[in-house]
Amino acid sequence: MDRSERSKTIPIDERSATRLADTGLRYGLVDVADETTFDAWLQAVSRGFHGERDDAAALARTREALAERRITGVWDDTAPVPIDPVATVASWIGEITLSPGRTIESWAVSEVSVSPTHRRRGIARNLLEGELRTAAAAGLAAAMLTVSESTIYGRFGFGPATLGATYQVETARATWRGPVAPGRIDHVTPQDAAALLATLHDRARLQVPGDTNAYPALWARMTGAVGDPAKTAPIRSVRYASADAEVTGVAVYRLRANEHDFTKHTVEIEALVTVDDEAYAALWRYFLELDLVESVSVEVRAPGEPLRWMIGDFRAVTERVIDHEWLRVLDVPAVLGGRDYAASGRIVLDVADSLGFAAGTWLLVADEAGTGVVTRLDAVPHATPVLELDVAELGSLVLGTVTAETLVRAGRITPRAAGDAAVADRLFRPARTPWLSTWY
Repeated sequence: MDRSERSKTIPIDERSATRLADTGLRYGLVDVADETTFDAWLQAVSRGFHGERDDAAALARTREALAERRITGVWDDTAPVPIDPVATVASWIGEITLSPGRTIESWAVSEVSVSPTHRRRGIARNLLEGELRTAAAAGLAAAMLTVSESTIYGRFGFGPATLGATYQVETARATWRGPVAPGRIDHVTPQDAAALLATLHDRARLQVPGDTNAYPALWARMTGAVGDPAKTAPIRSVRYASADAEVTGVAVYRLRANEHDFTKHTVEIEALVTVDDEAYAALWRYFLELDLVESVSVEVRAPGEPLRWMIGDFRAVTERVIDHEWLRVLDVPAVLGGRDYAASGRIVLDVADSLGFAAGTWLLVADEAGTGVVTRLDAVPHATPVLELDVAELGSLVLGTVTAETLVRAGRITPRAAGDAAVADRLFRPARTPWLSTWY
């Protein structure tokens, strides 16, 4: 049974179903083969994020793209249009990289929306807590999501685990000073670009803490291989091949025309996937040296990328950083035992969790090889470093995006003794900057 089938066979959470039924609402799964019900759910998602009503062709494309997910809704059968859900959520079993080459399965959550007509009724809480109980019942060690608002998910034990950067570059100031790649860049069709993105992303994501497997339809939609031709027509794709003819990078972009000055167009990079530094440098040089382009921008990149160190004017690059992926630990030994550590050592993590999944006192021991083992304690061994923290802060520490010292200074975690946070930081230091390369 594949991951999609596994996620769909898990029963609906009875606790949330009962609580919502007590308020007159019905909580259940959508049969994705029922196009009428599925379309109503999709329109509710669009409404929830202030999108447009989709036409039949757009709905058909989205049904195909999301058919592998577990689709859940909440309905008010007394509403004028009872088939339209008043709340939505989608979920599936995904895979997240914890350390280069090391991954675990995790419960991915998306499309969380509640109709403004039904706010303040506990619907969101029941949706999210139901998803967490479902994930735990399925034996998954963590849940993960990307967010439109950063104020919602901490109350459910999620913590920001990766940050996402937006870069904007003024090309006139960005004289190339980086490596000169020996390979070549060529344009490719949307279909070929989609295939290359799928292949290269599956290689690249395994080396980056926080990155996940992408849903199969993402790349075709991103490249314009499928979609409304009026919207996909401006999309272009290029690939980089090394001197040995190995394709190691691909990029997708669109040009935003400046109607008043033809020499000052803007390029927006939709995807930039590379498996080595050579391809990264080659594709960035391609974009920064495009004729008639005033600025180049890209979203959802890793903070602190080497880009600004590759050009002549450091200030030609503007970087804006926000939270991106949020992680919720459900099984502490499985998550902490699923990554490598930068040093040997031991530390106790005294975790509070109002929902109970991760609560406990946990001893992490990392050996010289960087392998970690976690056991539950009844009492803390003498002279062992201890951090007291909520499960949300544990989610932020897992990948190494934020240091324990920073969270101590922010009042978010409490060390038992001076130096305990430094022990954690030596252990949790990531091999690479954590980064999620997509939305989901």
